[in-house]
Amino acid sequence: MNVRRGLSGGHYKPLSDQDIKKIHETSLRVFAEVGLQVNFPAARELFLHAGAEVDEASRTVKVPPGMVEELINKAPSVVQLCGRAENGELDCEIGGKKVYLGTGGTALNVQNPGTRDCRRATLEDVVNMARLVDVLDNIHFYMLNVYPDDLPVERVDVNRFGAALNRTRKHVMGGVYTIDGVRNVIKMAEFIAGSPQKLRERPFISMVTCPISPFKLDESYAQLTMEAARNRIPVVVPVEPLCGATAPITLAGNLVVQNVDTLAGLMLAQLASSGTPTLYGCISSITDLRDMKYLSGAVEMGLMNAAASQMAQFYMLPCYVTAGMSDSKVNDAQAGYESAITTLMVALAGGNFIHDAAGFLEFCMTASYDKLVIDNEIIGMVMRAVEGIQVNDETLAFDLIKKTGPGGHFVSARHTRRHMRSEQYVPQLSDREERTKWKAAGANDAEARASQKVKEILNEPRKPVIPSNIRERIKREIPGLRSFVMD
Repeated sequence: MNVRRGLSGGHYKPLSDQDIKKIHETSLRVFAEVGLQVNFPAARELFLHAGAEVDEASRTVKVPPGMVEELINKAPSVVQLCGRAENGELDCEIGGKKVYLGTGGTALNVQNPGTRDCRRATLEDVVNMARLVDVLDNIHFYMLNVYPDDLPVERVDVNRFGAALNRTRKHVMGGVYTIDGVRNVIKMAEFIAGSPQKLRERPFISMVTCPISPFKLDESYAQLTMEAARNRIPVVVPVEPLCGATAPITLAGNLVVQNVDTLAGLMLAQLASSGTPTLYGCISSITDLRDMKYLSGAVEMGLMNAAASQMAQFYMLPCYVTAGMSDSKVNDAQAGYESAITTLMVALAGGNFIHDAAGFLEFCMTASYDKLVIDNEIIGMVMRAVEGIQVNDETLAFDLIKKTGPGGHFVSARHTRRHMRSEQYVPQLSDREERTKWKAAGANDAEARASQKVKEILNEPRKPVIPSNIRERIKREIPGLRSFVMD
């Protein structure tokens, strides 16, 4: 199979160069004239010492334009998010216009294969989702996609990361919830890597912390951001301004809010540890103005995340953006067209780390096993579109055309055999049989075929990824792990 990953996008540009400049200039005015509410005293202290204006009474931090640009420039333009394949084939080089797509987080509910209802997520689902991601070639990374309802919050971090790291070799990113959790996850990863230095050289974990739109760095997530940064673990501080709720109703106004919010998190990471690998983050969407609920499958989400990709490219920052979700409750036509449209838009715009692109239904509240397989197919097709059309002497094939001549065919040509697997995307889930063969095979639709694929994968014996001696050490030295996580 020809797996497409890390291809260059950037063909789709919803913003002009002048649009980008206006959003940037307006963002600088917000930093200087409106400011940020920074609720963690140690974070305010960092901003103050760097030259920001700090009002302790209101906890407002106003940042001059020069300081904003100076801190942005300290962040690296490319971040390596590594897998654990010996040949590096699972690595993601995040930056420029290179495109990678994968799961996202964090859903509270799970839809079992072959069902339409949902239930609360458990740690077992983290394990099984990781096993699926490891097999589904078009999904490039595993962002921890469910929150286990069967764990107290102080045990969530180590168990989610531990379960994922033991079941997939792909890069693992996840939201974090406690300082002790962050420290123990890093310690666990250092054991797996072989040393702290080896983990920093090839980071196979990364972390997500979230500010509050608009313009608010709360105490908990500011502290978590600083902890990840000081440990030189790649971190993203994504934001989720919603049009008409926590941002202006206009898409341009939303882009200003999200730009300020994520740059604020990035600046804090750089103040905590200059040069720390940090991603520009966007989760912007719209609200349903009838009841103000969040929408995940809207075409406007695709527009804003494609535009955010352009903003990150303007700042020469690696980016974390969103696409591929659906507001449908089941894997129906709505789920297909909503997911495909936004995924295609953001990938063609050159979004780097496109999360939420596999497995999410119902306003990002439900992770579906079947949709992981369906989205694996969508991502494969999208990446073929990102690759585009290669035009050179070999692909133009003039000599072959001349040799074949009028009325000839190209079926038996060496040129056809040489290019047939690389030139065309070969689907793994789609049905391309004639009706009689399709009916003879059970007349299954895409959802039924996806469910069958899930069951085939999960019926295979579980295989740990982490060597047994390291798993035993993790069991001894990392507190709070469920026993089956390291089995």
